[in-house]
Amino acid sequence: MADFHVTHLPVVAEDKLVGLVSEDTLLNVSDDAMLLSHLQGSFSTKTAHAEAFLFEAVQIVNESSLTVIPVITGESEYIGAIAATDLLKHLGRVCGAGDAGGIIVLEMEKLSFAFSEISKLVETNDAQITQLNTYSDASSGNFYIALRINKLEISDIIATFQRYEYQVKYYFGEELYENELRSNYDHLMNYLNI
Repeated sequence: MADFHVTHLPVVAEDKLVGLVSEDTLLNVSDDAMLLSHLQGSFSTKTAHAEAFLFEAVQIVNESSLTVIPVITGESEYIGAIAATDLLKHLGRVCGAGDAGGIIVLEMEKLSFAFSEISKLVETNDAQITQLNTYSDASSGNFYIALRINKLEISDIIATFQRYEYQVKYYFGEELYENELRSNYDHLMNYLNI
């Protein structure tokens, strides 16, 4: 466990997954329970199925705070295990975390969410949505839409969202307006000084 920086390990018997043992369970073993079979009652039975999509494994790891998720077939045959860190790396690739472009996070009521309208507003600014994720904040009841846009200069898109009364909670990208405004201001001051 220390070698791979994980706190869970799958226990397999005859190519079948028995369960997932935690480091805490192993550290708290009494001297009379030196066999893994004596600990089977404390094993986790959380697994991901080989035919399932990546998000199933992510959800299980997230809900159960696992560092490793065992992967099984439909017949409970053990195929292997995926470390949570590897799962996170793959999720980043699937979500386009390394792709170039701007990011905009909108906040709204869940009933007000209309993908077609948001997409139309982005496309009117000669851009496209390359990634869209939604999530709810249970404590506040707020609904968030995270958009990845295919271009870094997103000030036009932000202005469009604000014009249509969308609440822009966060954005990341270049803002040419600020630079142009500063440049225009400097030109005006030079002109007035003449």
